[in-house]
Amino acid sequence: MYHTKNKIAFYTLGCKVNTYETEAMKRLFLEAGYDIVAFSDVADIYVVNTCSVTNMADRKSRQILHRAKKNNPNGIVVAVGCYVQAATEEIKKDHSIDVVIGNNLKSTIVESVESYLKDRNGHEEIMEDVSVTTEYDPLHIKDAGERTRAFIKIQDGCNQFCSYCIIPFTRGRIRSRSIEDILIEVRGLVEKNYKEIVLTGIHLSSYGADVAGKNFVSLKGEPLLEVIEKLHEIDAIERIRLGSLEPRIITEEFAKKLASFDKICPHFHLSLQSGCDTTLKRMNRHYTTKEYEEGCHILRKYFDNPALTTDVIVGFPGETLEEFQKTQAFLENVAFSQMHIFKFSPRKGTKAADMSEQVPEQTKTQRSNLLLELDETLQKQYENSFYNQKEKVLFEEIVEFEGNPYMVGHNERYIKIAVPYEDSMKGYLNEIMEVFVTSKLREHLLLGKIG
Repeated sequence: MYHTKNKIAFYTLGCKVNTYETEAMKRLFLEAGYDIVAFSDVADIYVVNTCSVTNMADRKSRQILHRAKKNNPNGIVVAVGCYVQAATEEIKKDHSIDVVIGNNLKSTIVESVESYLKDRNGHEEIMEDVSVTTEYDPLHIKDAGERTRAFIKIQDGCNQFCSYCIIPFTRGRIRSRSIEDILIEVRGLVEKNYKEIVLTGIHLSSYGADVAGKNFVSLKGEPLLEVIEKLHEIDAIERIRLGSLEPRIITEEFAKKLASFDKICPHFHLSLQSGCDTTLKRMNRHYTTKEYEEGCHILRKYFDNPALTTDVIVGFPGETLEEFQKTQAFLENVAFSQMHIFKFSPRKGTKAADMSEQVPEQTKTQRSNLLLELDETLQKQYENSFYNQKEKVLFEEIVEFEGNPYMVGHNERYIKIAVPYEDSMKGYLNEIMEVFVTSKLREHLLLGKIG
C-alpha cells in the first residue's frame, strides 16, 4: 500500500444508487487505511461520483470536479460514475481530472488510485475501462453513515430506452444482485441497528429479469417479491421500503402478495412522466394513462391510504397546450401525495434532444409553475388526512424551530412528523414510536405527541 494516511473526500451527485455506491467506496478506502474528510477540506484525494441524467447534471459534475482541483491544486481528482460514461472524450481533455473510473469498476477504485499514487510523476491520467458491462459490480456497504434507514442497491442498468434518457447508455443493460449477497449485506446492517431497509436500483422492477432471461413484465415482479419475502423473515427489520417502481409491475397478484408483508411501507413511487398518452408514446414509455391509473386503484385497494408519488416532465418536445392540460387533469384526478416536477432539458445523445417542436423555455416555466402549485395543494390534502391519527414514526434527528427543539422522523408513508423534544427522550432516536398527530408545525412537517 502506498500510504495509509492520505486524506480523502467524497462528493455525490444524482440518484440514491449513487449515494449507496459512494458509501460503498468510502468503506473500501476506510478499510485500506485512508482518513475521510469533508469535501470542503484540503484533501489529498477527491472522489466525485458524477451524474449525467441531464445536461445540467453534466455541467454540475464538471463544476464539482473543478472545485475539487481548486480546493487543492496538488490533490488527486477522481471522476467516477455516469458522466464518465457519457463524456469520455471531453474528460480526456480536462486537466482537472487525474483518475477516471467507469460505473463497472467502482469496486476497484482503491487499486486504481494507489496505482496512480505509486507512480504519480509518470502518469498524466489513469483511464480505467468505461465500457458498459454485463456483470454486477460487487459493491456493498457495512453501514449507511449516520442515517437511520439504509439504502440497499439490488439491481443496476436499464433496458427501457426512454427517448429522453441517457441512463441505458451510461449504466448498461440490467444486472441483478444475488439474493444471498443481498441478505449478507442486510444482516450486517441489522446488527448495527438499522430499522428500515430501502430497496433501490436503476430499474428496480426489472430485478431478476436478466437471470430468468425474460423481460420484467413476464416476471410479474416475482423475483422482487422473493427478495422482499426473505428480508421480511429477518426479525430485526421493522420496515421495508421500495424505491421507484415501473407502473406495469402493479398487478392484482403483485399488490396482493406485497400487502401480505406487514413490514412493507405503503409508500409507492410510480414514475409517470406525462398524463397524456400521445406524449407517453413520444417518450417511449410502455404504458397508457389508463393502465397507470388502474395500478393506482389496485394499490389503494390493498393498502390503506397509501402514499403515491411520481415524477413528471413538463414541456417535452411537441407538448401542446391540450396535451399539458390532459396531464394536469390526470395528476389532479389521481391525487398524488407528492410529485417531482421537472422541466424538460434536452440531453445530448438521446432521441428527444433531436426532436422537432422543442417547447420554449418560457412556456415550460409557466407549465411547471402550474404543476408545482397543484403539487402543493395535493400534498396538503394528503398531509391533512393524518390529523387526529396515531402514526408510527421512526425518529431520525433532533432539530430546532424558532428556538425550540423537536425530535423529527417519518411514518411508513414518508410523512415527516415532529414532537417537542426533552432530554429524557434521547433514547427514542432510531426507534419507532407511536405518535398522535395534532396539527402542522410548518410546511410539510406535522406536529404530534408521543403516546
